[in-house]
Amino acid sequence: MARAVPRLFLVRHGETEWSRNGRHTGRTDICLTPHGEAQVRAQAAVLVGEGRPIDPKNICTAIVSPRIRAHRTFHLLFEHLPKFPDHQITEDVREWDYGEYEGLVRQEIVVKNPGWDIWKSGCPGGESVEEMQTRVDRVIAEVRDYHRKWFEEGEGSRDVLIVAHGHFNRAMIARWNNFDLALGNYFSVEPGGVAVMSYKHHSLDEPVLDALNLYAHET
Repeated sequence: MARAVPRLFLVRHGETEWSRNGRHTGRTDICLTPHGEAQVRAQAAVLVGEGRPIDPKNICTAIVSPRIRAHRTFHLLFEHLPKFPDHQITEDVREWDYGEYEGLVRQEIVVKNPGWDIWKSGCPGGESVEEMQTRVDRVIAEVRDYHRKWFEEGEGSRDVLIVAHGHFNRAMIARWNNFDLALGNYFSVEPGGVAVMSYKHHSLDEPVLDALNLYAHET
């Protein structure tokens, strides 16, 4: 019997003070705002639970950034259920390291570095474009290994869930589809938004983006 095509649910954490103000938030550990918590709870009520798109019985593993805004988002998604799905907390899905630009808004950065574009230049004192791509590609390889084991061998479960960050998620979407990392610039990833990646033609060789910003509302 053919197995259901596996999926990756990619979640951005809910709103923080810095995401609301446009400040680049990489290493800084900052909490969700009350509105951010409400965003995630609203998403959970629609998307998470038995028979819903994110069904815990279908989750092979959840991969969660250690930053409190992401870890809190993960907990809020599943707090209405009897237990959390199996999960791992890893720096592999942390936000882009902004280095010298941590905590700055774009207008402040371009005063220091006119014409700056993170997708082409990376961040001084932080991660380069090449380093970011290497990290994202490593995560994708891990996800696809889970998917292959399910789809080809019947091992584990259908879906993987990642709870991470804005730039990281945009980079993931680009690289999932075998695009240049810089094309992540053309995907909008809202706070609390959920993207769905999968495969077309029942083939793990044909990755696609199925949905973006499910039920998310711009703040």
